[in-house]
Amino acid sequence: MDIELVTIGTELLLGFTIDTNGAEIARSLAAHGVRVVRRASIADRAEDIRDAVESALARTGAVITTGGLGPTRDDITKRVVADIFGWPLEFDDTVWEALLARFARVGRAPVASNRSQAEVPRGATVLPNQWGTAPGLWLEGARGLVVMLPGVPHEMRNLLAHEVVPRMNGRGGGTVIASRSVRTSGIAESTLAERLGDIEDTVAPLTLAYLPGVEGVDLRLTAWNLPATESASRLEAGVTELRTRAGQFVYGEGSDDLAALVVQRAREAGVRIAVAESCTGGLVGARLTAIPGSSDVFTGGVITYSDALKTLLLGVDPGVLASAGAVSEATAKAMAEGARERLGADLAVSITGVAGPGGGSEAKPVGTVWLAIAGADAAATAVQMNFGGDRGDVRARSAQAALLLLLRRIAAHQG
Repeated sequence: MDIELVTIGTELLLGFTIDTNGAEIARSLAAHGVRVVRRASIADRAEDIRDAVESALARTGAVITTGGLGPTRDDITKRVVADIFGWPLEFDDTVWEALLARFARVGRAPVASNRSQAEVPRGATVLPNQWGTAPGLWLEGARGLVVMLPGVPHEMRNLLAHEVVPRMNGRGGGTVIASRSVRTSGIAESTLAERLGDIEDTVAPLTLAYLPGVEGVDLRLTAWNLPATESASRLEAGVTELRTRAGQFVYGEGSDDLAALVVQRAREAGVRIAVAESCTGGLVGARLTAIPGSSDVFTGGVITYSDALKTLLLGVDPGVLASAGAVSEATAKAMAEGARERLGADLAVSITGVAGPGGGSEAKPVGTVWLAIAGADAAATAVQMNFGGDRGDVRARSAQAALLLLLRRIAAHQG
């Protein structure tokens, strides 16, 4: 089953409100074989709502709207859709009593405009809203199917789960739309695509999408309109093939967080870790300490933004700083070694770089970053990276790269 989504609200077009409802609806319906094929965001204008809903019905015969069901003057969705179906609005005493009961529970008194929320198109099914004052509505007739939901995210999500999805069961013809993602880091999208080669032919009929971000490239495989068991088996085989071809650049799947994986693997290996940061200003430490239980393995970090503190807190030789500079292999190694020794860790990672927008040179342009890792079992090793983007991008990519270094070193330690 194909369906379209119309999100209604001038605030969405102005950019003051981010539409999270669309993504939630698409994910929830896909699991039942119902595919959102088009999304439109429109203003609270009767002519725009009519045009969007009628166009969607003409294309697919099914549409979900969000927004415009409240008591204020700009909440006109219900009236417009009822007119499209030719169904007059009628006052529903059951809906009104439910609204009065809700107001009583929260210690509020209804106002005159709230009565409009108890008006229901003749022939529509009311979707009771236990989480707010605007009930959802299900209209199905000669014009097709229109499901109207409130725009408030937590109300919409609950109505979707408890009222809409159960009614959609079976409309997907016994098939599902399912996806799985593989997460990579440390490799550019184009390079990754070359590495994967003809994989789309290999995993067909699955489709592959590249989702690049600041921290890496996610690879999303999607199975379309297949029975659930076949979908699961094909996705499992596809993920295995992706992991094989992407190799060392894969660090997880789905919503896996790299910092969480570092903490988990360090705990399994009995390894204590520390960080020394310059240009990232504590981003790596922040990501690690955001993970519950990270105190089991993370001893701490040092932010040495100035050369003087690199010497004072980490023991970096002033001569090294003078000759090689703060952004150099020698300094990065000395920072990592100093952090490991002074913070009582088995492994320590360091970052020093030029985040920009100023401070770069011909020899060390903006985006030049040195990372090093030191362990008790071997001398520190360092790698130079060159990151693109603005200051925030360089810092975020540097932190991700440092975590990836830690993950690989822990894996080598376990091996």
